[in-house]
Amino acid sequence: MSYRVVVRHGPKVDKHDAETLPAALELLESHARALAAGPGRPTVDLRVRRFEPVQQVAARAELRGAGVRAGVDVRGDGSAEAWTGRIRRKLIEPRDGEDAFAALRRVVQSPDPGYSTSVEP
Repeated sequence: MSYRVVVRHGPKVDKHDAETLPAALELLESHARALAAGPGRPTVDLRVRRFEPVQQVAARAELRGAGVRAGVDVRGDGSAEAWTGRIRRKLIEPRDGEDAFAALRRVVQSPDPGYSTSVEP
């Protein structure tokens, strides 16, 4: 089964295919880290409401395939947070010493059937 990594950055959408889950996770991480290292986003002030860079999703890298729907959001300040799901996204809390990418790998590659990363019905 192959996996697809979809990277969204502004209006640009890039799609990449990988044959294995580890290869797909490596692709996702390399693209998301490159985007996180790029220029940040400025604060958006709408007079009524203000959006700080950490509140803005600057880029999204999504992994699809074999019952897996997960990804990483890169925030406007360069930070990243991992999530699973499709319509109802659940944030993945990093454990001690983990970054968002390690947390994503832990959950997606986990043999524990109690934590579903598949598409909701």
